[in-house]
Amino acid sequence: MSVKDDGGEARMRYQDGYKDQKRRDLLKAAGAAAKKKGFAATGVDALAEAAGVTSGAVYAHFGSKAGLLDAVIVNEMERSRARWGKNPDRPADVWLTDELARYLSRAHIDNPESGCLMPTLAADVARAPGATRRVFEEQLKQVQAEIAERLGDGEKAWQFLSQIVGAMVLARAVMSADMQEEILAVSRKVMTG
Repeated sequence: MSVKDDGGEARMRYQDGYKDQKRRDLLKAAGAAAKKKGFAATGVDALAEAAGVTSGAVYAHFGSKAGLLDAVIVNEMERSRARWGKNPDRPADVWLTDELARYLSRAHIDNPESGCLMPTLAADVARAPGATRRVFEEQLKQVQAEIAERLGDGEKAWQFLSQIVGAMVLARAVMSADMQEEILAVSRKVMTG
């Protein structure tokens, strides 16, 4: 629907929720594209195109590419917390075994765009300005707290995160499927042994 502005020119009027939906679409598409190719290596135009919007929409919603990265970090870490917070009544050892099997899997190696942000974007974040690193740190603390609650131990939560993220980085970096599987299997064993 178009309406006339004060100058008599027609402008588009969006339905309620349209802008919020486009923002969510952009976050989802940008997160997937960045996890697949890396955020630094993906231009604003490609991130916008993945969401079916113009690059102007990126700037309208997030102010800058760095603002988009901050929002992607928050969005993706919230998704991880929600995933790790499911089924709160499962015993810690069952939860740990299930999550290790889910995270340290062939599907996660082969589909970074639908997986966890940390193995793919941690290096981009490490090179980002301090403000982005603070956003990541705050989100990481919240993820660690969620896992600590599940495991009943803050140190074990850090160990879990370090092990799974590191294992995924190494598994994705090597060419041999046998070596990838070995890295994942040893990591699962270390965490449950």
